[in-house]
Amino acid sequence: MKLSRQFTVFGSAIFCVVIFSLYLMLDRGHLDYPKGPRREGSFPQGQLSMLQEKIDHLERLLAENNEIISNIRDSVINLSESVEDGPKSSQGNFSQGAGSPLLPSKQLSLAVDPEDCSFALQSGSRNSDVQMLDVYSLIPFDNPDGGVWKQGFDISYLFNEWDAKPLQVFVVPHSHNDPGWLKTFDDYFREMTQYIFNNMVIKLKEDSRRKFIWSEISYLSKWWDSIDKPKKDAVKSLLQNGQFEIVTGGWVMPDEAAAHYFAIIDQLIEGHQWLEKNLDLGSGTDIFCHMMPFYSYDIPHTCGPDPKICCQFDFKRLPGGRFGCPWGVPPETIHLGNVQKRAEMLLDQYRKKSKLFRTTVVLAPLGDDFRYCERTEWDHQFKNYQLLFDYMNSHPEYNVKIQFGTLSDYFDALDKEDVTSGKNSQSMFPVLSGDFFTYADRDDHYWSGYFTSRPFYKRMDRILESHIRAAEILYYFALKQAQKYKISKFLSSSHYMALTEARRNLGLFQHHDAITGTAKDWVVVDYGTRLFNSLVNLKKIIGYSALLLILKDKNLYNSYSFDNLLDMDFKQSSQSSLPQKTVLTLSAEPRYLVVCNPSEQERISVVSIYVSSPTAQVSSASGKPVEIQMSAVWNTANTISQTAYEISFLVQIPPLGLKVYTVLESANSDPHLADYVLYNGNVKDKGIFNMKNVKSPEEDITLENSFVKLRFGQSGLMEEMVNKEDGKHHEVKVQFSWYGTTSKKDKSGAYLFLPDGEAKPYVYTTLPFVRVQHGRFYSDVTCFFEHVTHRVRLYNIQGIDGQSVEVSNIVDIRKEHNREIAMRISSSVNSQNRFYTDLNGYQIQPRMTMSKLPLQANVYPMTTMAYIQDAKHRLTLLSAQSLGVSSLKNGQIEVIMDRRLMQDDNRGLEQGVHDNKVTANLFRILLEKRSVVNMEEEKKSVSYPSLVSHITSSFLNHPVFTMAEKIPVPTLQLLGEFSPLLSSLPCDIHLVNLRTIQSKVDGRHSDEAALILHRKGFDCRFPSRATGLLCSTTQGKISVQKLFSMFTVTSLTPSSLSLMHSPPDARNISEINLSPMEISTFRIQLR
Repeated sequence: MKLSRQFTVFGSAIFCVVIFSLYLMLDRGHLDYPKGPRREGSFPQGQLSMLQEKIDHLERLLAENNEIISNIRDSVINLSESVEDGPKSSQGNFSQGAGSPLLPSKQLSLAVDPEDCSFALQSGSRNSDVQMLDVYSLIPFDNPDGGVWKQGFDISYLFNEWDAKPLQVFVVPHSHNDPGWLKTFDDYFREMTQYIFNNMVIKLKEDSRRKFIWSEISYLSKWWDSIDKPKKDAVKSLLQNGQFEIVTGGWVMPDEAAAHYFAIIDQLIEGHQWLEKNLDLGSGTDIFCHMMPFYSYDIPHTCGPDPKICCQFDFKRLPGGRFGCPWGVPPETIHLGNVQKRAEMLLDQYRKKSKLFRTTVVLAPLGDDFRYCERTEWDHQFKNYQLLFDYMNSHPEYNVKIQFGTLSDYFDALDKEDVTSGKNSQSMFPVLSGDFFTYADRDDHYWSGYFTSRPFYKRMDRILESHIRAAEILYYFALKQAQKYKISKFLSSSHYMALTEARRNLGLFQHHDAITGTAKDWVVVDYGTRLFNSLVNLKKIIGYSALLLILKDKNLYNSYSFDNLLDMDFKQSSQSSLPQKTVLTLSAEPRYLVVCNPSEQERISVVSIYVSSPTAQVSSASGKPVEIQMSAVWNTANTISQTAYEISFLVQIPPLGLKVYTVLESANSDPHLADYVLYNGNVKDKGIFNMKNVKSPEEDITLENSFVKLRFGQSGLMEEMVNKEDGKHHEVKVQFSWYGTTSKKDKSGAYLFLPDGEAKPYVYTTLPFVRVQHGRFYSDVTCFFEHVTHRVRLYNIQGIDGQSVEVSNIVDIRKEHNREIAMRISSSVNSQNRFYTDLNGYQIQPRMTMSKLPLQANVYPMTTMAYIQDAKHRLTLLSAQSLGVSSLKNGQIEVIMDRRLMQDDNRGLEQGVHDNKVTANLFRILLEKRSVVNMEEEKKSVSYPSLVSHITSSFLNHPVFTMAEKIPVPTLQLLGEFSPLLSSLPCDIHLVNLRTIQSKVDGRHSDEAALILHRKGFDCRFPSRATGLLCSTTQGKISVQKLFSMFTVTSLTPSSLSLMHSPPDARNISEINLSPMEISTFRIQLR
């Protein structure tokens, strides 16, 4: 009774404080009201609107405080219940879901502004003229023979159709230069690309009517570094007069299936920053798309529907050249005697092509892979086409205006058409929603194989992304501190050059033959070596930057002479091996551990390190020992290391911050030793651990924490999840399976997935060895199959990491032939052939599994997540690498983890995929309760993850980094933590990057950084109680002055996404305001 009275008083006191604070805030709000203009226009003029804003603000604060008070009430009830129940056993059964020592057992609810929920509910009702899911349901996919246009139909027209408005044709010369495919990037440049540029400068100057477009800045920058000033000036003048044009201007042309939006934006910025510095180019674009209707982007398939005709106008194939036309009719050199006939033949194709579009403007690309290397090709193409153009343009009866053009010329002409035909300011062009996956170029040849090909490097790419992002953020913070304290050693270092090189290596790997896994073996090694070298350099940058930020006396930084005082705890020995944890050799001398949280959210995570001693002790910066779980380090499936031990402990780290601990060998060490049960095998030397060998499981294997209980079958595979909140049992069954390849002539290869029917179950004759570990902070079940080591881990913590199940697979199919291995999750979710996959980690696209399509057409790319759902539940598979995913049966999600194929699939690679590595795949499985009343809403063209799902995905892709003092330095003194932000960012706002901007001088940085923020769209129809989230949502608003705690924002101005230009009204802003799904870049300067 006395206790509850105390709580009542306590609650009342808080309520009073809250109301008083509100009064003061409003009062201060009145005094501090900004006078200057703001981004969305001017502030309200009248007192009335000012009062209205205050009332809105008050309502918002009251809503938040209601949340706080209801949480206090919950906590009081919990506390009084626990007092009434009497003390529990002090240790508890930790594998059975004990509460976390760091957090109350009932986490605060998530405070979501109701207006933030309306976005997901309303979107999808916005009008698009074409919805791709509807198109899929309309098309019969019966693959008829279309005649000369194989995949199409006959096109006819009337000769007088262009009497009123002439046909306008832009022939756009281009050369598609892969930064690596059949040769490495450097080999292609040396043997081909440099000659294209050299000849371009000469040949475009010969005739001002000639045009040429270029895309890949990786090649342009390499050439630029090797040429003299007159050549550079020549390029600038060609750009100036519109003969030469840069299109998109990214570092590469990125793949659209496997690349993550972080890396896509990064390579775009890298290309645009190079252009701004070297060519002083600006840019402008709307997303306005042109569909290429025919089979390919080469010349035979771009002038019109008949490749036999179009090929005769590829003048590189003139008789006597290295290759001709496969249709048997070669091109003819144009002269007075044949110009009429040839012009009419070509014009016929252009006219037919124009019938597929809404205007009389036609785009005819003129190029192919690595074209225009030789001067003869420039002459043959440009001279022959100019004769054809001159003839057509001089005959008004043809009603055609034809010329060489760039993409700008084409789109400008389209814009003019749109304006002149515009009825009531509406565009004549339709708005399309959806995408074009999965792509087939002919028959049942769907390109869903490359969604998984070379998965080792798809995972390595994501690891590099998380390192580059952490390095960027820490480097900019450290740079500001180095400038403040005049730390010459940091300021004169080559870190920025190494960072630039890492950006470029990551950018290069986003190319559509790199991350896709569709290059030659030695080219893959070249990419891998670049990624690996950058990973090594980024670890150093993270170590150096973290050291400077966490040093007590910054000036001592200059005196530490040896390499990298702080060392990352993962080491990778080569570009083709998996990262391994390093073992810290302990002594009685304490050694610093620094843990980095690259997320913008405060984070509670389990950190694990390998140490040399079983008597390890970890202490916080203040010297207080922290609880640790000690687990065995396994040399093989059933032998433990006698020289290494894994210790795990809980950390609570500020957003974008660092937290310091110490570790040493101590007789007082008191770790919680993990318990082991081993099934279907034997461990002889148990060391210090309690291990039980069991022939085979009598009863089910279970793991549990405070959120969920998992049940496993005899083979160690998960079969069921039980929600602790309502005690409901859900079938969530993990199995493995094999796909073979078809017996037809065309078989699966790097690009194509052509299976021999449905997947066959993964068969094993004897039960696998199963290792079950129960520990203080995590428990797991590991089972050892011939081709997969499969581990399911449950974290026993109250934070986000405790809500989902971690799944790790080490896959090895190096001895297999023409097989692909998949992991299938079968559940009781009634998904009704509908599932959802993400596009580039940015948005979610609904999918329908269609029986009229072949199996391989129902496989889609998954960059970060896929889910299925019914009215009551959503089951999400979150992924730390891009792979192919499908949902072929009700309640299933299937992901293809690796593929080994012995033949080429005739798409130009001329080899199979047999350079497989031992490959790690990492996932999380999240089962959420939904509250959906109307299942009709499921038919919408969009869907959104929950906030818990978003943040789980972010934590999975941006794990905490642990660094250790390489050798103990007695004089080294570190701060307890580095906490750069005042608080976590709003739950729905992700800091994509904080990227130091280059200066005009080579290899140097400016004082500015690009702050890139993404406000995520999320679905609120999930429980927000006990989410473990330590943030709220704020309708996309962030006060700039309340962003950083250790730095002052001297300026923050809006910019275009890639920093190319600033909006006309760009000025220093005091509040960031983002709409849902918006990604915005700001130029920021900190002091």
